[in-house]
Amino acid sequence: MRAVLDIILIILDLYIWLLIASAILSWLIAFNVVNTRNQFVAAVAEFLYRITEPVLAPIRSFMPSLGGLDISPIILILIIMFIERVITYYIYPSVF
Repeated sequence: MRAVLDIILIILDLYIWLLIASAILSWLIAFNVVNTRNQFVAAVAEFLYRITEPVLAPIRSFMPSLGGLDISPIILILIIMFIERVITYYIYPSVF
């Protein structure tokens, strides 16, 4: 059972890194540093969008509008870190 919890923790860590990569890539695209006409950039952007958007969309729906600032990835990272701490401190020690 601890192996399953370890895999869940690894997946949550990986998802945090995907959120960070998605945010950085969206900034690079917005400031025209990288161009989405490049097939590789477009493929990576589409992959990151499809992976992160289903989880970010519900957070964006109840967030107030802050102009052009989107803090939903930060809120999701904090939620994921809270889940990791709950697993690490409360669930993991009680599992054989």
